[in-house]
Order: sequence, then structure tokens, then C-alpha cells
Amino acid sequence: MTRPPKVALLIETSNAYARELLHGVREWLRHHGPWTIFLSEAGRGAEPPPWLKGWKGDGIIARIETPVIAKAVAAARIPAVDVSAARLLPELPWLETDDRAIAHTAAEHLRERGFREFAYVGDDRFNWSRWRRDAFAAHLTQHGLRCWDFANVSRPEPADGEANWETQLADLMRWLKSLPKPLGVFAGYDIRGMQILEACRRLEFAVPDQVAVLGVDNDELLCDLADPPLSSVIPDVRRTGYEAASLLDRMMRGEKIRGEGRLFVPLGVATRQSTDVVAVADRHISTAVRFIREHACNGITVADIVKQVPLSRRVLETRFQKLLGRSPHEQIMAMKLDRVKRLLSETDLSLAVIADRTGFKHVEYLSVAFKRQVGVTASEYRAGKRS
Repeated sequence: MTRPPKVALLIETSNAYARELLHGVREWLRHHGPWTIFLSEAGRGAEPPPWLKGWKGDGIIARIETPVIAKAVAAARIPAVDVSAARLLPELPWLETDDRAIAHTAAEHLRERGFREFAYVGDDRFNWSRWRRDAFAAHLTQHGLRCWDFANVSRPEPADGEANWETQLADLMRWLKSLPKPLGVFAGYDIRGMQILEACRRLEFAVPDQVAVLGVDNDELLCDLADPPLSSVIPDVRRTGYEAASLLDRMMRGEKIRGEGRLFVPLGVATRQSTDVVAVADRHISTAVRFIREHACNGITVADIVKQVPLSRRVLETRFQKLLGRSPHEQIMAMKLDRVKRLLSETDLSLAVIADRTGFKHVEYLSVAFKRQVGVTASEYRAGKRS
């Protein structure tokens, strides 16, 4: 009997993002394994495990985020797949979440809530944070909006971690006080979002009415520990891990793959209290937005919205366009298609059932609307999420 391949997983176990990668590898192994797995408990940026030097394995999946890890992986001289955005070994195939799509999802989530002022807080030490910042700002610029950038978060880490946290909080508080309100803040990752919420608490800013905060990674424990609970973009990390395992398997079978990159779009936003608001001063438009949010998938039309507010259809549409940059119909469609994408990604429901659950009277109408807005057919979108 041929022995199972020996594979090293140089992926930390200390955060939700990395653990989701490992879940993805596990899912692939359930269908296509087995492998003999070598995995050490470690934190982000940890030294390579001592056993890696001289290890006689068949393949590696690694978060290559430090020169030391890059050197160790290169020295192994075996097939390897990189699941980090650092790109320290550009000759290796690379799989990562799509930071541009994450930023666009974040911008639309905050725009849909009526915000007209935006800010980004990340960590300039990391490529993915800079990419998210740039894409977030560029997307807002396309809509005539600006983004304030808090870049002073990459100070050298002192020995006293608590002191550094307090220093960063003090900087954040001074910066947040200087910005216009209401403000929609996109945090590059969930822990940064928790830090922003703490700054708002100390400043006695009302969240989400004055400042709404949106993170990334949907680490459910961290998001629920935050006060108030933190909304977060849901990256498709599990699929990233699954595809990394599939790619490594092909390479261990002899296929030559060098420098190939593949990105995975997010699944959506897990909305919690930190962004559960309609930041529109016009109370009638605020009522309309809430009505759409709650009933978009029930087959409502603009006529149904008009019944909820003391405005004519023409006035409603004019105010809506001015405040939100889109029509009521476009808002309904955006909410419906977001739900369609979630159902395509997370279930095996037929397109007919999905159409019924999202308020489309006919599958054909759903198909046309989906292709027009997303750029691929619903079937192609589902196949891409599952491939």
C-alpha cells in the first residue's frame, strides 16, 4: 500500500482566520485524503518548528509572513503552497482572500446605512491591510465620497503590550475626536475593530449612531466579546484552505505550478449592533431604508415603500438618490442579490427555491438580474464557490 503523503501545515492556531484555513484543509482531506499531517501549535509570525529542519516530507502549506519562514520553506525543496499575502516567495502558488472585494463589501455595507463620512483603521505592516485601505478609499471616491486614514498603528511593539494598547487607544481617541460625525469606520481586522469600539466607549461616542464600526474575519468570539457586538465581513477562508490543499495535492502528484495566484471573494457581512443603524438625518428616508432591509426578500416594490412614508414616489426617489447615491429599487435589488449569493454559497437549494426565498417571482428574472449585477451566472457563481 502506498503511504499517505507527509504534509507540514505551517499555519498558526492562535486566531480564527488561520483556524478557518485549517478547517478548509480538513474538509479537503475528508473527501480526498488521507495525509499524514505535521502541525505545531503556534502564534502568528512564530519561528519554524524545530522538526522542519531536515524533515523528509512531501509538501507544505504555509502562511509565509516572515523571512525566516520563507527561508525554511525554500530550503525544504518540496512542493509548497503559500496562503499569505506577504508574497515573500513569489515563485510559489499563492491563495488568499480577495482584499479588494472585502473592501468593496465593507464600503457598500456602510453606504447602505446612509453614511457619508468614512474612515479606515488598519496596520500598514501588512500588504492585506494596505490593499484593503486603498480599495476602500478608491471605491468611495468613485461615489464622490472621502475616506480618512488612520495610519499610525504600526508602532514598534514595546515589551509592555498593555502600554502599547493604551498608546494606540490614545492616538485613536485624538483622531476620532477630530473627524466629522456620523462616521462609518472600516477596521482592517476584528481586533482593530474592538480597539476602535473601546476608544468610542471612552469618548462616550454613541455606537452605531455617531460612529459605526465594521471589522473583517467574523471571529465570532471576538465579535461577541466587543461592546457593542462587532459587525464583520466574512471572508471565504475555509474555501481558501480547501483549494490550497487541492493545489498541493496536484503539485505532489508532479504537476508544475509556479507563481499562480488565486483570490476568493467574501461571503458577505455578519451584521451585529456596531453597524445596525440607518445614519440618515431624514427620518422618512431612514424609515424607508429600514423597511427595505427588513422586507427586501418578501417581494416588495417601491410602491410598498411609499406606503410607509408620507412622501410621494417622486420625492422619495429624489431624496433617496441624494442621500444614498442609489434609487429605492436599486437598494431592494442589492439586498436581494446579497441574500442570493449567501444561499448559493452556503446551501444546495435549487435556483427556483432561492428565487422564491428572495422575492423573485420568476427564476428567469433572478438569472438575468444576477448576471447583470454580478457579472457571472448564478450557476457559475455557485460552481466557483464550490470548485
